[in-house]
Amino acid sequence: MQKMTRPLPSRRPRAIRGLLVLNGKQKRYLRSLAHALDPVVQVGKAGLSDGVLAQVREQLRAHELVKVRFAKECELQPAEAVAPLCEQTDCAFVQKTGRVLTLYRRHDHKPKIELPR
Repeated sequence: MQKMTRPLPSRRPRAIRGLLVLNGKQKRYLRSLAHALDPVVQVGKAGLSDGVLAQVREQLRAHELVKVRFAKECELQPAEAVAPLCEQTDCAFVQKTGRVLTLYRRHDHKPKIELPR
């Protein structure tokens, strides 16, 4: 009698309606890695302009895990910016701490971060 085997789950984040979704264990792991990081992109008065989005894409391509800080004079609240920012940059939301968002996008060819299952 042949034993049925299940396929191994993928370590890649899954996508729902164009947004990447991470499970709890993956988010915890990414939060631990992000703790020592400084924000590399700052959103100012203009909000989510094309320049800011291009900078976020570039930093995600270079680092996979980035922090984005929202300045106090920015009218857009970080919680309101999560969905449009993730949709337009094809990344996953990891956490919001105050006025700082942590975002993750796996590198297509040479991933640096190996996510837990």
